[in-house]
Amino acid sequence: MEIGTVTGSVWATRKAREMGGHALLVVRTDQGRRVAADFVGAGAGDRVLLVNGSTARVYCSESPVDTAIVAILDQTEADYVRT
Repeated sequence: MEIGTVTGSVWATRKAREMGGHALLVVRTDQGRRVAADFVGAGAGDRVLLVNGSTARVYCSESPVDTAIVAILDQTEADYVRT
């Protein structure tokens, strides 16, 4: 899994029927930019959770999806130390 920020959209007049009504969004991550199929209704500026590879295909098993947005993040904590 990977965290990223939605920075834009990709429009396709024609796409695989199996993609259904899923939007294609541009997401910026630490690894660069990637296009992801949106399964949760994310929008520009949203911090999102991405899944890649075979995990992404679970959400769109009949189409060539390699990256999917599966959550819009409300909050994250890094380096949390329990005292």
